[in-house]
Amino acid sequence: MNAPEPDRSLNFVEQIVQADQETNRWDGRVHTRFPPEPNGYLHIGHAKSICLNFGIAEKFNGSCNLRFDDTNPTKEEVEFVESIKDDIRWLGFDWQDREYFASDYFEQLYQWACQLIGEGLAFVCELTPDEMRSHRGTLTEPGIASPYRDRPAEENQELFARMRAGEFPDGSRTLRAKIDMANPNLNLRDPVMYRILHTEHHRTGNQWCIYPTYDFTHGQSDSIENITHSICTLEFENHRPLYDWYCQSLKIYHPQQIEFARLNLTYTVLSKRRLLELVAQNHVSGWDDPRMPTLSGLRRRGFTAGSIRQFCDTIGIAKATSTIDVGVLENSVREDLNKTASRVMAVQKPLKLVLIDYPEDQVEMLQAVNNPEDPEAGSRDVPLSRELYIERDDFHENPPGKFFRLKPGGEVRLRYAYIIRCEKVIKDDDGNIVELHCSHDADSRSGMPGAGRRVKGTLHWVSANHCLRAEVRLYDRLFLKEDPSDVAEGENYLDNLNPESLQTLTDCRVEPSLAEAQPGDRFQFERLGYYSVDRDSQPELLVLNRTVSLRDSWAKLQKTQQQGKKKANSG
Repeated sequence: MNAPEPDRSLNFVEQIVQADQETNRWDGRVHTRFPPEPNGYLHIGHAKSICLNFGIAEKFNGSCNLRFDDTNPTKEEVEFVESIKDDIRWLGFDWQDREYFASDYFEQLYQWACQLIGEGLAFVCELTPDEMRSHRGTLTEPGIASPYRDRPAEENQELFARMRAGEFPDGSRTLRAKIDMANPNLNLRDPVMYRILHTEHHRTGNQWCIYPTYDFTHGQSDSIENITHSICTLEFENHRPLYDWYCQSLKIYHPQQIEFARLNLTYTVLSKRRLLELVAQNHVSGWDDPRMPTLSGLRRRGFTAGSIRQFCDTIGIAKATSTIDVGVLENSVREDLNKTASRVMAVQKPLKLVLIDYPEDQVEMLQAVNNPEDPEAGSRDVPLSRELYIERDDFHENPPGKFFRLKPGGEVRLRYAYIIRCEKVIKDDDGNIVELHCSHDADSRSGMPGAGRRVKGTLHWVSANHCLRAEVRLYDRLFLKEDPSDVAEGENYLDNLNPESLQTLTDCRVEPSLAEAQPGDRFQFERLGYYSVDRDSQPELLVLNRTVSLRDSWAKLQKTQQQGKKKANSG
């Protein structure tokens, strides 16, 4: 057994696994599985389960299967199967040759269903779904037995065979387990095992027209695969008695089901149904829209696999349900990219700046550090010329207090270059600022006599004659409220969509070192944030997605000031 990481204690699932190994409960084996249904793309909540199941297998020298729970052909697609595999590989996990499908076991599951029928533990029911619901009872009242519950086993066998043969229409019959209609756990009140669906399956085609339910499939699939620890989210805790009942009644190998709290994240939704609605109703551009909490969306936005794994490790594994602030996820990627992302200079809202005392035909190549966190990353050359672009927000004609950027008559340092002074502001006929004329201190560059002269502000910039055009997409949280489901009567979570979750800037400028940048490459735009090259990029126009902003004390101060003004005005 591998020793746990020294920087954290074992979570409660790992403690169970360790105890089982110490008692030799499973003959020293550890065998987990990750069993997604291929009815959508994986999201950040699935990453928690992936890291847990594959992580435990890795920690305890065990194995982890990938098994697709494909028992509902109306919702499942090959596209989702392939995307799931891509996401797991991207996260850094490998199921090797242990790729399975619940549909692999359809014949065995059918035979087990026949076994339960023969032992008087299952029956064919002709109640409609509405009738079945009305018969189920409540938490305080027992259910009503189906009038078909006491059919002879031989009749049930015949009817079940005819269901398989396709003789009955959809919804006309089900196969139900015969357990206890008075059980306090509603899941044990004669649950459905099979339903009729004349629908083509993505793997088995039209071979089957009856399909097992999740509850009937789950434990038996675990049994077939010799799983030791069947780890699932907390909503299946009340299903565990049913999991146990099927394994015990069939007298088959019986894995242990363990439940943990699923991930809840602020300012987003992690329901596949709701994510599908967002896609189907065009509230987002697709499953990999960078505003989506899907792994493909996060990857496209610029999140690294390492940051996702670190996030999952940070939040830990617990029994109690809680909601994690999305800021924890953002901090994880900040920490990761701070160590790995190359620094570049980019201007999102360009304002032209002319160094009036700089030679018109002169170009200097200045050395810029690629990553101060990684000395081995080296440096790059950045061209400086007479005409530059700076960030429009870095100039203020009538600045408020504590504004340490550029202003009329003010001085700042250009990153890696000179100290400049704003001498003149040029405006168009409408009074808009279109250009700044500045002088520079020729002795203030690194290596010059005046290099040590200090000013309070440092600005990023790009050379107007050398920079590349780019489109920058600024992504914000998809919803306005921490809990998108917090709505007034008559509204739904879609009413909390953030109309400003995407802002597209089409006239940005980036330094020429990005000319060879490829989709997926990540950078820190100095003073702005972390960005990733999008797959929409073309040779003539780079497209970059903002992954996450840097912590900006000025922005925070501005926000505080604005809030103060609002309070004053309202008072």
